[in-house]
Amino acid sequence: MRHLSQGSPKNRKIFWGIGRDGFIKPILCIAVLAITLYAGIQFGMPYYRYSAFKNEVKEIARLELGDVEKIKTQVYESAEVLKIPIEKEDIIVIKKKNTVRIQTAWAVDVDILGLYQRTVNFKVDVEE
Repeated sequence: MRHLSQGSPKNRKIFWGIGRDGFIKPILCIAVLAITLYAGIQFGMPYYRYSAFKNEVKEIARLELGDVEKIKTQVYESAEVLKIPIEKEDIIVIKKKNTVRIQTAWAVDVDILGLYQRTVNFKVDVEE
């Protein structure tokens, strides 16, 4: 039994994708897939960081009933680890009798190959 890559030139063209469907269609499909994947990562990472940061802030608020400056420092360190663009002054900690409220907000500019730009705003407001 002969393999498609062997034999006549017609069979070789079909085997390598040059024949019936052409060579351009698979390349375009791969390019569109790659661009879609890239755009998904560019838009998905800020939302992932937001979700992870919000969970961290909830844990800090739930477990910490200590000093306000200590809580601010922990929240800021979590933001640094996740590469969230906030300053320590942007974090508001309000300590009540049995709860801690932590608020902060930031914006991230998302750029897709210089063709599409969008600013995404995030806000964390947690009370535990």
